[in-house]
Amino acid sequence: MTTGDVKLIGSWASVYVMRARIALNLKSISYEFLQETYGSKSELLLKSNPVYKKMPVLLHADKPVCESNIIVQYIDEAWSSSEPSILPSNPYDRAIARFWAAYVDDKWFTSVRSILTAKGEEEMKEAIAQVEEKTEIIEKAFVDCSKGSKPFFNGDHIGFLDIALGSFLGWLRVTEMDANHKFLDETKTPSLFKWAERFCNDPAVKPLMPDTTKLAEFARKLFPKP
Repeated sequence: MTTGDVKLIGSWASVYVMRARIALNLKSISYEFLQETYGSKSELLLKSNPVYKKMPVLLHADKPVCESNIIVQYIDEAWSSSEPSILPSNPYDRAIARFWAAYVDDKWFTSVRSILTAKGEEEMKEAIAQVEEKTEIIEKAFVDCSKGSKPFFNGDHIGFLDIALGSFLGWLRVTEMDANHKFLDETKTPSLFKWAERFCNDPAVKPLMPDTTKLAEFARKLFPKP
């Protein structure tokens, strides 16, 4: 497939864009990355996603696909003959992966983001406690999904839930710096601690992980402290 057949509208700092890029890398799909600038929206983005007007947008033969988790599922289905499979083959396992991916977005990351917007010591303490509680819940989910012995949520290789959570690891590092607190801890969350290291070093992921210092500088502009 030529690069011109597949394009991705997005930004280097977006966790949601990173999901699509990891999926494309896993499937060894060549694509053109159309970099957006935060604070402005290109005509192509507005035309391709007129409903939400946000990235990422995957353009496959000029047809737009929007929303990160939908894009990841689309990539898996559109290139189903290319290994590895991103979604589990078993219907129940697929449902569980989708359930936890929604939890990551709706519950866990909402708490993580509250650390970056916390005002004052009390708000910060409450935000840290919330993230710790939800991270421990995901630790238990990893043990269940990986059957207690596999390297990834999906089993032997990166899959849907791995991408959903792993795309946040760069921002989690920045959040840990801001809170002066480790959330993926060798003692409290040993399974996730080891999983994160494997995920970040995977060939499909490693080139995409943002530099922590650069991302922290971007975060300070996005979430300015008084």
